[in-house]
Amino acid sequence: MARCSNCNAPLAPGSLLCGYCGNRTDIDLKGIHYYTTHENDTPRVCPRCNIKLKTLDLKLNGRFLIDRCEQCMGIFFDPGELEALLEATVANVSGIDRAGLEAINEKRDPNQHPISYIKCPVCEQLMHRVNFGTKSGVIVDRCKEHGVWLDGGELRQLFEWMKLGGQLLDQERQEQQRKEAEQREKEQRLKLKGYDDEPSAFGSFSDPLRRSDPDLFTIILKAIRFLL
Repeated sequence: MARCSNCNAPLAPGSLLCGYCGNRTDIDLKGIHYYTTHENDTPRVCPRCNIKLKTLDLKLNGRFLIDRCEQCMGIFFDPGELEALLEATVANVSGIDRAGLEAINEKRDPNQHPISYIKCPVCEQLMHRVNFGTKSGVIVDRCKEHGVWLDGGELRQLFEWMKLGGQLLDQERQEQQRKEAEQREKEQRLKLKGYDDEPSAFGSFSDPLRRSDPDLFTIILKAIRFLL
């Protein structure tokens, strides 16, 4: 959770204004990739159109560079850039519009590209298709090391998702999953503890203090002495 840079109070998701002290906290860009503020040394190629991407400066809290294809309008974000852009652009979201989140997926235009795996503009390895958040309806192409590719129109869809409380819904889902995992772990510990506490069916044989039978070794020893 983001916190105020002045009083360290928790900030509401998507908000830059602290509700406790009124301080306006700029988005944290420490996790953003080097190329957010520096020109790329080598040109990147659109994985859809196979043409060079053009670098654009969004001027977000200073220099903020992204790569866009002028033909298909797809955008490539270096690690952390997409999340930073969404946080900085959509603020003061206090509730979840569940009906609205359902509606944006129903009204969404059909995919302009066939479903396929595309190559990362940096390393040219096939990227993973990942659902971005709960109910966003956007499947992004992600390279774990180099960043995220959005097809044309998907960024606008994510802005709308954020405004309708999509990020809050995603956080709610993650919290529920965390609680369910903790509950399963607790039940498992109790189950194992129950096994440990359960008396053994062979306890009278394994515990010498509970044994009432004569010592077998003593009986055999007496028998040997009698025979001798």
